[in-house]
Amino acid sequence: MQFIPAKTIISGYADNNSWFGNNYNMNIYKGCCHGCIYCDSRSECYHIEKFDEVRAKENALAIIARELQSKRKKGVVGTGAMSDPYNPFEKKYMLTRGALELIDRYGFGVSIATKSDLIARDIDILKNIAVHSPVLIKMTITAKDDKLCKIIEPNVALSSERFATIKKLTDQGVFAGVLLMPVLPFIEDNEENIKGIIEYACKNGAKFIYPAFGVTLRQNQRDWYYQKLEDLFPGLKEKYIKKFGNTYECRSPKGNELWNLFRGQCDQLGIHYKMVDIIKLYKKGYGYKQLSIFD
Repeated sequence: MQFIPAKTIISGYADNNSWFGNNYNMNIYKGCCHGCIYCDSRSECYHIEKFDEVRAKENALAIIARELQSKRKKGVVGTGAMSDPYNPFEKKYMLTRGALELIDRYGFGVSIATKSDLIARDIDILKNIAVHSPVLIKMTITAKDDKLCKIIEPNVALSSERFATIKKLTDQGVFAGVLLMPVLPFIEDNEENIKGIIEYACKNGAKFIYPAFGVTLRQNQRDWYYQKLEDLFPGLKEKYIKKFGNTYECRSPKGNELWNLFRGQCDQLGIHYKMVDIIKLYKKGYGYKQLSIFD
């Protein structure tokens, strides 16, 4: 793995962040080898060359330690938005684990988005952090069926393995749930898939499911996605072009129907799905300022 120079890794403080209440963002790795056909991080606006090659930031842990010590405000450090912090190289280099140890040492919380079962390795540190600060784990799962999962997310833990990881986390008291996005139109936006994900999430102790019934497409991300559709789902590219044109937000034609189904199922099973509730629940008891717009 290549190491690339970096001057900073943790962003400045953001108050009242509506995206899961993150106060800081942290990206130790650049690029991703999961091979997901829909990945937004391929978009030109992020300026990530050779996206499929994972690179790590040089002296990452020293930089993170310095930056955490210099922060005047404690808060939740979010990671996983641009590159999965639990890529295959993490097993050897343990940079994410090292960052979690620093987050624990300096009294911060953490919010992690991942598709990897490797996160279960770090349950011990996540439990330590939860003693003093909020911990939130968002496991992205978009297909209930492992065969479909393997097609659209070829180099990552299967959906069944991700559900099992959620159970490992929640059994140990770690606040974890499902990030149900994107739900790909004409591929995943059907009642069987959505009901199956809700059922498996409930069985495995997920505290929440946060959905988006559709996919966003822009710039070269669209080119990549359409090429994959041609390779894997012949004829579907033309259906997308006819339905969505060049729009950024490609919402499922069944979006309203699926939302009503989703909401009813979650309400019945006691699974949270509103952002305000998720934030309040995982930060409950830590004295963190809640989002004023939701009070």
